[in-house]
Amino acid sequence: MKTRLLILCLLFSNAIFAQDAPVSGQQILDAANQSISSISSDEIMQLIDKQPDAVIIDVRTQFEVKLLGTLGLYQNVNIPRGWLEFRIAETVPSLDTPIVVYCGTNVRSPLAAKTLMEMGYTNVKNYDEGYFDWKKRGLDLNMGTLDSTTLLYQRPKQVVDGVYSAIGAPQPSTYENSGHNNNLSFIVADDAVVVFNGGGSYLLAQAMHEEIKKVTDLPVKYLVYENAQGHAVFGGSYWKEQGVEIIAHDNTPEILEHTSEQVIEQARNSLKDKYFKSRLLMPDHTFSDEYALPVKGRKIILKHFGNAHSPDDIQLWLPENNLLISGDFAFNERMLPILEHTSVGEWIENWDKLETLNPGIIIPGHGDVTDMQTVTSFTKDYLVYMQGKVEQVLDDGGDLTDAYQIDQSAYMQWKTFRELSLRNAARIYKMMEFE
Repeated sequence: MKTRLLILCLLFSNAIFAQDAPVSGQQILDAANQSISSISSDEIMQLIDKQPDAVIIDVRTQFEVKLLGTLGLYQNVNIPRGWLEFRIAETVPSLDTPIVVYCGTNVRSPLAAKTLMEMGYTNVKNYDEGYFDWKKRGLDLNMGTLDSTTLLYQRPKQVVDGVYSAIGAPQPSTYENSGHNNNLSFIVADDAVVVFNGGGSYLLAQAMHEEIKKVTDLPVKYLVYENAQGHAVFGGSYWKEQGVEIIAHDNTPEILEHTSEQVIEQARNSLKDKYFKSRLLMPDHTFSDEYALPVKGRKIILKHFGNAHSPDDIQLWLPENNLLISGDFAFNERMLPILEHTSVGEWIENWDKLETLNPGIIIPGHGDVTDMQTVTSFTKDYLVYMQGKVEQVLDDGGDLTDAYQIDQSAYMQWKTFRELSLRNAARIYKMMEFE
């Protein structure tokens, strides 16, 4: 009898345990997928075209994003799934805002979409193809580096015979991109190599030199500081060790002296250990308007179009190739920054000097190799638009708050829009306020 009772108790308890067995993760995921709507890559592009206020949320961890990259869209933000409930309100305060969530392979994002819907968000979709499919399709990305085997964001490519450029990340300088967010170029003459832009660190310049050695055994004789910004000059410490002569504009030494503490602190904080052996060095030679580099077999002319992005911006002109390395006088792919010493009015006025040259090929300060029409759109046209809008704010008696409200939606898909658009509006307003 006791044995039978024991058996009955065991069977009853097993039945209870069977009923209380945990639901599997796959079951939870399947249930979430049945309750949400999904969206494709093409549909995402259509969505942000029609509704630029949409928010694209990458729910992967910050480590994954830094290591692997993320979608190259202005609307993209990273909120790890574990923090979604706590951070979503500050990013998306309105419950009817269009939201798309994604992860790497459609495992976490369906759960994130379901959570947002349960929180009351009414326009949520899941990008079920995920980051890796987006990348496989060759769609736009934000990445720390395109080549993990070098400190360079990407290795130099040949633009024309004997002219190479390592195109930097279209993003702010970060530890992940090693400060390589501008274009580093070199020109091979008959007797020497000329480097345009020192790079943002000793190690970055060293990595660039390794690439030059793959192309030619000729020595690097000249380094041109594009301007006095950190990502143009800190590599000078490496090049000086190689016996290279550093050339810059007449205004560069004064700017370096004035801003040295600030740019050093920024570089150290950003690059950390990658700042190794980097130092600020003054140029060996400066010029005012034009300087022909004394190399053989190639006509290389340094120019200064005038005050623009910086008072010391240098351009390198190769008349035989109809090619201009514009430095920060011209931009592509990303939004230009207005700096404290930028002169918007003079930048626009001096643009005709670039148009007079009419180069067929332009290596801009930032962004891929392009042409006049493209850099005009990303540079002069944007400056003219913003200058006109700020002037209108001032004429209407508006203040800085009104400048922040200037409609820049036409530029939302430009890289660095999120970081620079409001800052640009404020700086242009402050420049023009007392003119």
